[in-house]
Amino acid sequence: METTLPCYRKRPINRLITQESYPYLILGVLAGLLLGFFFGALGALLPVLFTFYVLIFFRNPSRKAARQDRGLVISPADGTILEIVDDEEKHYLKSKAKRVSIFMSPFNCHINRAPITAKVVDCFYKEGTFAAAFKPKAMETNEHHAVLLEEEGRQRWLVVQIAGFLARRIVSYVQGGMLLNQGDRFGLIQFGSRTDLYCPTNVEIFVKPGQKVYGGRTILGTKVAK
Repeated sequence: METTLPCYRKRPINRLITQESYPYLILGVLAGLLLGFFFGALGALLPVLFTFYVLIFFRNPSRKAARQDRGLVISPADGTILEIVDDEEKHYLKSKAKRVSIFMSPFNCHINRAPITAKVVDCFYKEGTFAAAFKPKAMETNEHHAVLLEEEGRQRWLVVQIAGFLARRIVSYVQGGMLLNQGDRFGLIQFGSRTDLYCPTNVEIFVKPGQKVYGGRTILGTKVAK
């Protein structure tokens, strides 16, 4: 069922890591101290590795697109292109669209970024399962958070954060009515997931399945005049 946003926080603009990492870092440090005290350096090894992984996972790099152009579409996530299909999004966009699905492994940066400059019309959160995010029907069954965007020209876009097998929490940095500039951070998904971008049908996609992309930097395609 659809509910309110699972977690809304202010965007971590100037931090090397996001604030969502803090509980995990505290846990890792405390576990390292305790196990190190009782079992020595070998006992602290696993907590130290966990803490190091948390620092990597929650990294919050500052990025600029390869080219600043309102006609370009920028990747909303780091990861690998799963598929590019002509689709009909019936839940939130309620229209035909081109869907670009990006799988984020547990080692990718998981910050999601605005693919275009647009206003946030609304946000939708739906509870669900935590099946593997790379499965085609993941959006239908998995927990997800959808952000509906509208450009000045009234064209609407949809970005969907889909929780995966390891992910158990989706974080949103936006609410309805906010303005997002291209490349702005709008949320993250913790520990492995997928991001789907639904583009208007007049968008020409450049990337291919299997290609690596980087959120806020890689150009996915361009808007073609109707």
